[in-house]
This record gives sequence, structure tokens and C-alpha cells, in this order.
Amino acid sequence: IANALKGAKHLYLATDPDREGEAISWHVLQALDERRATKGVEVKRVVFNEITKGAVLDAMRHPRDLDMDLVNAQQARRALDYLVGFTLSPVLWRKLPGARSAGRVQSVALRLICEREIEIEAFKPQEYWSVEADFLTPEGGRFTARLVSADGRKLDKFDLNNEAAARAVASRIEAGAFKVTDVATKPTRRNPFPPFTTSTLQQEASRKLGFSAKHTMQIAQRLYEGVDIGGETVGLITYMRTDGVQLAAEALQSARRVISQDFGDDYLPEGPRQYKTKQKNAQEAHEAIRPTDLTRRPERISRHLDEAHRKLYELIWKRTVASQMEAARLERTTVEIASEKGDLGLRATGTVVQFPGFLRLYEEGHDDKARNGGDEEAEDDRRLPKVAAGDVLTREQVRPEQHFTEPPPRYSEATLVKRLEELGIGRPSTYASIISVLQERGYARIESRRFIPEDKGRLVTAFLTGFFEHFFDYGFTADLEERLDEITEHQIDWKQVLRDFWLQFSRAAEAKGVPPSVLLSVKQAYENLDKLIGSRSEVIDFVDQALGPHFFPINGDGYDPRVCPTCKTGRLGIKFGRNGAFIGCSNYPECRHTRPLAVANGENGTSPVDEGPKLLGHHPETGEPVTLRRGPFGLYLQLGEAKDKEKPKRCSLPKAIAAESVTLEIALKLLSLPRVVGDHPETGKPITAGLGRFGPYVEHEKMYARLASAEEAMDVGLNRAVTLIAEKKAKGAGRRRGPEPLRTLGNHPEDGQPIQVMAGRYGPYVSHAGVNATIPQSDAPDTITIESAVELLRERLARGAVKRAPKRAPKSPAEPKAAAKVAKLPKAPKAPKAPKEKAAPKPRKAAGAGRA
Repeated sequence: IANALKGAKHLYLATDPDREGEAISWHVLQALDERRATKGVEVKRVVFNEITKGAVLDAMRHPRDLDMDLVNAQQARRALDYLVGFTLSPVLWRKLPGARSAGRVQSVALRLICEREIEIEAFKPQEYWSVEADFLTPEGGRFTARLVSADGRKLDKFDLNNEAAARAVASRIEAGAFKVTDVATKPTRRNPFPPFTTSTLQQEASRKLGFSAKHTMQIAQRLYEGVDIGGETVGLITYMRTDGVQLAAEALQSARRVISQDFGDDYLPEGPRQYKTKQKNAQEAHEAIRPTDLTRRPERISRHLDEAHRKLYELIWKRTVASQMEAARLERTTVEIASEKGDLGLRATGTVVQFPGFLRLYEEGHDDKARNGGDEEAEDDRRLPKVAAGDVLTREQVRPEQHFTEPPPRYSEATLVKRLEELGIGRPSTYASIISVLQERGYARIESRRFIPEDKGRLVTAFLTGFFEHFFDYGFTADLEERLDEITEHQIDWKQVLRDFWLQFSRAAEAKGVPPSVLLSVKQAYENLDKLIGSRSEVIDFVDQALGPHFFPINGDGYDPRVCPTCKTGRLGIKFGRNGAFIGCSNYPECRHTRPLAVANGENGTSPVDEGPKLLGHHPETGEPVTLRRGPFGLYLQLGEAKDKEKPKRCSLPKAIAAESVTLEIALKLLSLPRVVGDHPETGKPITAGLGRFGPYVEHEKMYARLASAEEAMDVGLNRAVTLIAEKKAKGAGRRRGPEPLRTLGNHPEDGQPIQVMAGRYGPYVSHAGVNATIPQSDAPDTITIESAVELLRERLARGAVKRAPKRAPKSPAEPKAAAKVAKLPKAPKAPKAPKEKAAPKPRKAAGAGRA
């Protein structure tokens, strides 16, 4: 830039129009001033929220000066992050083994994950029942209704809390006659969703495509930078780090043209749709994420993109076009049904789409719904036949169904980003990096696309919320973001914000005798924190007490969950080892009882195998004990005990099967794996089912097909296994453990073993008992006879016998070893080397010609 400025009269700074962009412009200008490159140059700032020709030209016509309020707001944000991270992270390193860092926003996100896990572990399921009945209308239409009232009283969710009550009401429905008492129809409209921002793109890509936030941003970056289309690099989408939902005027007009061409004018609203962001503290520095040219339809450019890029581009294109389409018109119908006596009431609901509108192109994915409200939501989507009030219905099947309440779901990347956005914490551009840091530092992991906190993450969260709860409170972190916006709007001085924060923070770490009005340095604050918090053992004791109610819950039966189940005298507590935290006995090393850092889930607060092997029963034939045990790699089942160094039969317990649910019947089925399901009806060869390295499977002649669960491996029947094998063969066998047999000719006349025609790498051949013989090109593999195959195998054996290396003849004992050696001739003497010429002596250096 400094070189380009030579001879120029104007410098235009055109970085992003948000706080970060303004600070970058300021830093660039500072660096140029240090080089004295701006002398005699007029410096102006230009901003545009759309990277379009019109927006850029308009910005150049209206330049302005640098906005120092935006710069100071960004400076304050960076300083706050440094003050928290540089002060707390060294404390974590010293006090909590394995902890790596703390962050102002990162630690709040981790707290959300940990608190959700605590909710799940503390959750106790509650049983409830529902009763549904199928009805037939006079015109022959069929629909399902749910029981909503009995004996003149509306039923609450838990009114039918056991099977007896549900079946009693079901019997009354089966004995009664029913008619329609009311049909209510309510028209509704569903408006399209706004175009994508960074966070909504990450959420939708996670829900619909299964992409992580980081992966989504990497693909979006490539689409933004451009791909090769016809020898030209073309940027396919606009800037992908934005919290704005507005679209450029030219994009609105382009979207309306595409809608009119592809769907007709019925799908085109009267005017362009304008959206406003609902996110707290949104800066809206850029327009929403959209295709740069909406006429580049996904099917047109798909050949230029790989699968992942094509999917994300198609998602962005559809969302953008749908955002400008007409609303969907729906009709929600509710049918009320009553018994002849009026003592029982049922209800059926359904939705009819009168005009699809934007739903014809795009429908948003769903987050985790309220677990126990999902049934009613599913009912709303049912299609109902035509019915009228007074219609007499024919009752068909009545179904009482058992349900259990479920805990709130773990956060996915989509729901975590959404929650942070709702709380007003962080920025769209930071969410992907926050999620990556939590995983890279071992604070949380993702399983089945859900966050599970690691032991390390729980300990860090307990430590930070215990000693610094105020500074990692959701409201406090969101309020800081609002104060940064106040700096931007020139409502408060940025240094005052820093002073207020650091006074509060350092007051928590102040040493005895230091006035609360004195600003401590970061070094002083760290030293005082170190003293205030105490030694590592004191911190571990604090964390043990803080997490004690969680890891050692009291069930109210008088049992102390802290009592060691092995030695009966020690106390259980949180300990630290080389591989992280765990729960151990206070009598170590005399007592070496340990268990993972997790809530005990058995009776009296203990795990089913904490007190040693759990006896499930005895084998009905051999009488050997069947036990559930814990090993270094997890839970496993064992049949009998070791005898004469012979290992007993063992089987790992699949993760999908809970330890508490394992019965003798389940254990015996698992120990019987792999088992023979039956013989294949075509080949007569056995089909086996088992648990392998990659999960449950069925196998036939080295062809493997996956099963849905371990339970299916225990119970799968022959018909299902044959179907799975056939489907796998139709899709392609994948990796096989050998060549594929084309046909079996029959058994060899000498030893009775089969002779098969095989498809080899270099052509077809016949195989028998490990001997392979190539089929001549003159013979077709499908016409060769068993007699010809036997002859080919004999010739191959004969050729093999000839080619065997002959054994070396022994040396004659009378022949001396010396005679076998070739006499060595003496080496010729080397010619003497000519003496080297002496080089001319180097001239001495003049005085003073030493080292420079």
C-alpha cells in the first residue's frame, strides 16, 4: 500500500463497515503514518453493505472520516478478552491439572453444555399413557382421534399414568358409539423465512446436511472466493460472515424475475419482502448470504462443484429465492367427537395446504422439538377426510399407548449457536471458532452430532462458576456486548467500560489492604488470585464439594453415596491422575477402588458393577455363571471362570444397551454371537449374525450386510438376513476378502472337495484345495466341464512339481574346504601419488583490515 501511494493524492480505506473493519482501517493508517507514506495524501473512509457495483460507486461518492467510536468499541472488546484470558488461564494451569484456558465467551458456551448435561443426568422419567381410536366416516374416510376428556373433565397429560387406567378408558371407548359434534376450520398463513445470516446458515446446514459449523464456513469460503466456470473464476455467493438479513436491490429484482419464470406470477408477492434482524446487538454490516447471480440455478452449475459445495450452494439459492415468494395458505381443521352418552371426548386435528407458496421450494429444518409435545405437532400434519357435524362414526381399532417423559436434548451445533444468539453472546464470525476450541482443548466432544462435556470441561466450569460466577453469568456477558454497542453510538467512553469491568474483576482478586478503588495490574491480579484461591489441593476440595451433589446424589434411603463400596471405610471423592479426573477412595493406596467421573446410576447411588462382578444367572445347559463385569475398556459379559489358563468366553456390552437393562436372556444371546441364522436357500451355505468392529452384521460367503442394532443381531431371522444379503449384493459387495466365485462345477472325484470357477485379476481360473489353474482363452468360463477342470488342475500340479527347486547335493566329505575356494591373487601395489604443488602464500591483511 505504501508503494502504491507514491504519487497518489487520495487513499480510500474500504474494509468491512462493522467495528472490526473500522479498527482494521485505523491500524492500516497507523502503520502507514509510521512509514510517513500518507504525507500530502487525503485519507477517507468508504463503507458499503453490499459488494455490488451500485453500492461501491455510491460509497465512493460519499466518503467519510474514520469513526473512532467504532474503533474504540473494538479496542475495548479485544482488551476485555485479553484481560479475562491472560489473567485466568495461568490460574487454571496451576490449579486444575489438564485445564488449558478460559475465555470470556468460550467459557459461557461450555457452561451451557455442562448445565444441560446436569439436567439430563438428574432427569427422572415419568410414565403417562394416551388412548387413540380409528374411526370410519359415512363416506368411507378413515382418520385417527385422541382421547381428550372423560366424565366431563379435560384430561391432563399425566391423568392416565398407568396401564390399568388407560385400558379401562379404552374398554369404555370400545363399548360406546360416537358421532361428530363440531368441525372447526381456521385459515392460517405461513410466511417465508429470511435469507441466511452466518448463524442461520450454520444451523440449517447442520440440520439438513449434517455439516459442522467449521465445515460449513470452509465450504462457504470457497463458494465466496470463487470456482472455475468455463475457464473463469466466479464467486458464487456473497460474503458469508454477516448478521444482516437485508438483500441488495438488484438481488431482490433478480429473485422476483426467477420466481416469475420458474413458478408463475401466483407465487410472486405484490412487492419485495424486507426483513429486519431479531438478533441482539446485530451490526448488520453486510447483506444476507445469497448467490451473486440467481440465474445460476443449482442444476446449471452442479457439474462445476463437488457434492458438498453443490449441496450448500443449493441450500443458499433456495433459501434466497423462497424468502421473496408468496406466503403459504393453510387450513387447520379440528374435529370434535363425543360418545353417545357424552362422557368421553376425542379430538382429531389436521392441516390442509390450500396454496403452497414458498413451501413449494423450501421448508426450514426443525430443531429438537419439545420432547413430549411432538405427538400433538405430528397430529397437526395429518390429512383429514371430509366430515360434518352430526355424522355418525364407525369405531375401529382402539390403541392405549405408553409414553415416558424425556430429558431436554443435548445441544447440537445448530441449537448451541441458536442459544448463544438468543442470549446475545458472541458474534456470528466467532461461533465456528468457539465450537472448534471447545473440542480441540478437550472440554467437550461431539457424539451423534450432540455435545457431551468431558470431565475436564466440567471441572473448568465448576471452578469458574464457583470463583467467578458473576463474570461468566449469561446476563453479564450479554450486557458487556450491549455496552460495546453503547460505545459505538458514542453514549459511553470506552475507557470507562474497561475501568468498570477491571475494577469489578480485580476486586474479586484484591489482596488484603488494597483499596477497592485501586486498579491492579494484570500481574498483581494474577498473583492475588493465586493466593486468594489457595493451593491445588484446596481447589480440588472446593471442586469436589461443588460437584458433590451431582456426582454423589442422596436418594433419601439413608445410604451414604460417598462410602466406598470396596473397603466400606473410605470416602469417595474427585481425584486427579495422569489421564484426567476420576472418582477414587480416600484410603488409597490400601484401597484402589475407582470409577469414571460420572453420576452413579445403580441402586443406592452405585453402579451395577462397582462392587465387583454382577451375577446375572447361570447357563441353563452348562450351569456356568453369567456375569457382568467392568474392564479397562468398559463393561463386558463373561461365561464361567478361567480354568487352567484357559480364558472364558467374553463379549463386550454394546454401548446402546444400558447396564441396568441387561438380563440373563440378553446376556446369553450376546454370548452366543456370532450365531448361525440358517442356510441360504440358493447356495445352501450358512448365514451368520454377529457383532464386529464396525457394528452388528449378517454374513454369507464373505458378503457382509449391516444390521440396525445389537438387538437385531440377536434376533434376526433367515428371511430378513437373506433380504439384507441380496440388497448388499445388488448395491455392490464393497471390499471382499478374496476373488468372487463365478460358479461351482462340482466335487473333485479324488477327495470330494468342490471345484469352482473364479474371477481373477488376470482372467478366469478353476480352483480346488488351494490349487489354481488358468482357463485357456479358447474355453469359455461358463461352458467348461468338471472333466476339463480336473485335467487343467492335474497339468498345473505337474508343472508345479517340475518347477520345484531341487535340493542341493551334499558336498563330498573327502573334498577339503580349501579345494573349494578359489586361490586369492595378491593385489597389485598402488602407484605412488605425485606430490601436490604448494599453493602460493596468501598476502597478509593490511593493518586495520580485521573483522567489520
